[in-house]
Amino acid sequence: MPTRTSFLLPQIGCPFTVSYHPNGDAVAAASDKWFEGGSYHFTEAKRRRLYGLKAGQLTAYCYNDADDNRLRVVCDFMNILFHLDDLSDNLSTRDTVAFSDVVMNALTSPHAYRIILPSGTKLPEAEPEASRIVRDFWGRCITDMAPSVQARFCENMNAFLKSLEAESKSRSDDSLPSIAEFMPLRRDNSGCRPCFDLLEYSCGIELPDFVMDDPSITLLSDCANDFIALTNDIFSYNVEQSRGDTYNLVVMVMKSFKLDLQGAVHHIGNKCRETLELFQATKASLPSWNVEVDKDVALYIKGLEDWMSGSLHWSLFVSERYFPPSTLKDGVVTLLPQRARSNAA
Repeated sequence: MPTRTSFLLPQIGCPFTVSYHPNGDAVAAASDKWFEGGSYHFTEAKRRRLYGLKAGQLTAYCYNDADDNRLRVVCDFMNILFHLDDLSDNLSTRDTVAFSDVVMNALTSPHAYRIILPSGTKLPEAEPEASRIVRDFWGRCITDMAPSVQARFCENMNAFLKSLEAESKSRSDDSLPSIAEFMPLRRDNSGCRPCFDLLEYSCGIELPDFVMDDPSITLLSDCANDFIALTNDIFSYNVEQSRGDTYNLVVMVMKSFKLDLQGAVHHIGNKCRETLELFQATKASLPSWNVEVDKDVALYIKGLEDWMSGSLHWSLFVSERYFPPSTLKDGVVTLLPQRARSNAA
């Protein structure tokens, strides 16, 4: 039987308008320069990846109503988030745990690098690069970020980092979770939750805890998160399979349901459409709180919609992260050749 060399992307019609911040390109360029300037080891290969990623443009799609200053802060975070995700792919489980300590230390002590954590853990004497850039971003962000939003952001960043530790362990053990186990983990692993917290920051609002804890708001957030994660696993499959990475829903669906690659991609595409339908049905039956709260909730929900439409458009037509040149044409993805990958211990 011939080896499959391509697959067809599913038709995923996102009903939400794609909008772009009017100063998005200029703010994104400034953020890229900031990020590049903050690294001691910025090779030409890393520079190409940074400028091919276009994280700032993703931000401009997803936070298109923010003022320029807040957009810049969120752009900086988006560059950091992708950088943290990429770094963790090449770390052992033990190193991923140490890496998490460094990042959370920067968030809990933004104005000064601590060598000894409250837990007693000792960090490197010389401040790691990741700590410096996170403290730089966070120190600017918290100057006008509501306290409860700060708390949620830190909690969700900690969960994101813990999910990277779980992913690293899965790689080193050469094991995969079941689909039922994977999807709740993926909501943390996607990085969407801290990004959704920044929707409040970008709009200058602070939703009360009783609103954020309401089942309808939780469901809307989970639907947006799931849609972004599901489409991301389809889009990232090609690059990930080329490096031998199996921590992807496409692989898990093929294994669990005995489907070929195309069947698994279509299965996930159907899940994307179902998730969009659930989001819209939940939005249509949303409770009302009061005029001011309802106004802020509407801004938050628009942000979730912007994230779904913006990330979809950015992934397919803007960034080179998932589709290197000549790998996507007319909806057909040409598979990259596989290269060996060593499992970190």
